Amino acid sequence: MSRMHSSKKGRASSRRPMVTASPSWVQVQKKEAEDLIVQMGKMGRQASQIGLALRDQHGIPNVRLLTGKSILQILAEAGIKPQIPEDLASLIKRGRTVTRHLSENKKDESNRHGLNLIESKIRRLVKYYVREGIIPANWHYSFEGVV
Repeated sequence: MSRMHSSKKGRASSRRPMVTASPSWVQVQKKEAEDLIVQMGKMGRQASQIGLALRDQHGIPNVRLLTGKSILQILAEAGIKPQIPEDLASLIKRGRTVTRHLSENKKDESNRHGLNLIESKIRRLVKYYVREGIIPANWHYSFEGVV
């Protein structure tokens, strides 16, 4: 019988090609792209939604190659950077949804375990963001309401 969890696993994955300049077929100028990003940010879109819209509707495959800055850096310069990073906000939203589900379904043990995993991810992300100075050191997410 062979090993089930061998350390000799493949390393296949997709990687972006090493490109240092925006493609020549991109018609949008740097200033236009920054204005689009700020406009979408004021509409309340998240950075990932802005990136998808720029790619799908405006033909900008990579904002960093075009402008030299990330979407979050452009939003921060405009003063509309989100208070909580997007990945942390989505985990908090998921945790609230599962908590609401558990308040109605008290014996759902698999979702209780899922909530523990979500809360663990939140704690690890908060620790990282505090260490990097992205959120303040006194920021705290309350897990109250957990059944």
